[in-house]
Amino acid sequence: MQEILKIHFPGKLVFGKGTLAQLPDEIVALSAGRVLIVTIAPLLDQLNELIKTLEAKGVKVVVNTSITQEPSFADVQQMMQEVNVFNPDAVVGIGGGSVLDVAKLIAALVGNEQGLRDIAGIGFLKRRPKKLICLPATSGTGSEVSPNSILVDETDNQKKGIISPFLVPDIVYVDPLLTMSVPSSITAATGLDALTHCLEAYTNLFAHPLIDVYAFEGMRLIAAHIVQAVKNGNDEEARTQVAMGSLLGGFCLGPVNTAGVHALSYPLGSTFHLAHGLSNALLLPYVMEFNYVAAPKRYADVAIALGCERQADDVKTALKGIEKIRELIRDCGIPARLRDVGIPKEAIPQIAADAMKITRLLKNNPRPVTEADAIEIFNAAY
Repeated sequence: MQEILKIHFPGKLVFGKGTLAQLPDEIVALSAGRVLIVTIAPLLDQLNELIKTLEAKGVKVVVNTSITQEPSFADVQQMMQEVNVFNPDAVVGIGGGSVLDVAKLIAALVGNEQGLRDIAGIGFLKRRPKKLICLPATSGTGSEVSPNSILVDETDNQKKGIISPFLVPDIVYVDPLLTMSVPSSITAATGLDALTHCLEAYTNLFAHPLIDVYAFEGMRLIAAHIVQAVKNGNDEEARTQVAMGSLLGGFCLGPVNTAGVHALSYPLGSTFHLAHGLSNALLLPYVMEFNYVAAPKRYADVAIALGCERQADDVKTALKGIEKIRELIRDCGIPARLRDVGIPKEAIPQIAADAMKITRLLKNNPRPVTEADAIEIFNAAY
């Protein structure tokens, strides 16, 4: 089943080791006299040179490091109060998915008559007044090339998407060297998140041949290199290949998007504050077990992308792929069970009910998921 394909690519994409050094010239070329950099404190040492160079070129720079976990509506509104006073010409996001999601929203909201609550949902944002540049510092969310920002709504504790082509940045720099300092646990969780983007796009009810190309290659690159990137964070080659896989996963998010794994993982993040990538990794093999019967050929292709040998038929090949995912999760040192991360069993009915609200992703799943199915999947993952 194919819907009309719409892809909004960034205006410019630069991929390569050490490309961060080219960023000051890029910013100056935008005639941006005032620049807000949204980032995290651990990256400040790596960004010193960038900030110094910009200031030497007469650019006023304000750095904001207030986003330290999955952001909420309140976090963005709080940041807006400070940013409105500065009124930057350009916003630069350098960090993981949470930082990039917020940078995208700030660029959209500064100088905009629309407020944050006006743009929540799909397609409500009418314009983005400020220039936007994104640099991922993890290989995971693909936010740097997606039209999505995800926030926790503190009024009902649900994760909500703000989705608009105006959230796709003008310029994206992917410098794999920025990911070198990421701790192994975060490398593992974000890498498996990126793998899930590719896998859910490939097995999606609305899968598309053009996106299949990105999804298949993204799975192949991440599966082949993630364990090495986790075990030896100084391996530039492994980091580069996983960064490319993550970028390809990001390209899957706008036109096709994710499905059951992400829908079921959202309540784990909003209720128990589990990192997004970890939530996905905990559920991925169990949702695959639920789904593969509805799309054995697609799941067999997934197994091949993951490096498995083709078996006697699609079902047997698909099962090898699920086995391979379990191996990758184990070899990356990620917990395999909900009980290992402190989720109480009695919470399952509520998180299943909450997951049912994520209809924008559930509708993409190759097999319909009822609330009873969700409870069964969570129990299997327990």
